[in-house]
Amino acid sequence: MNGSLTIKERAISFLELVASGNVSEAYESHTGPGFRHHNPYFPGDADSLMSAMEENAAGNPDKILEVKRAIEEGESVAVHSHVRQNPDDLGVAVVHIFRFQNDRIVELWDVGQAIPEDSPNENGVF
Repeated sequence: MNGSLTIKERAISFLELVASGNVSEAYESHTGPGFRHHNPYFPGDADSLMSAMEENAAGNPDKILEVKRAIEEGESVAVHSHVRQNPDDLGVAVVHIFRFQNDRIVELWDVGQAIPEDSPNENGVF
């Protein structure tokens, strides 16, 4: 891995690798010792989340991740993305928040909002 990447670039790379089905590479390249996450649907360890991500990637080989914005502050990065399981899916607006230590992801939070088919908000979710 190129040591000159910013942590913002590392966070985006992690998400892009996961979305493209390269989950093991994402973890090997970007996570650090003691990685933990806060997704309420899985145990908080790295292996549980990695297995769930691999299962999702296998079931959704046409997944699309479109990063809309990324914000870096200190050792934290927030990435706002449009995630679709396939091209016909309206998708979800997702915010991933990463905490880094020594240029490696050590903690991850994610929150998502399904994109409604019809919304009165003319600005959209992005």
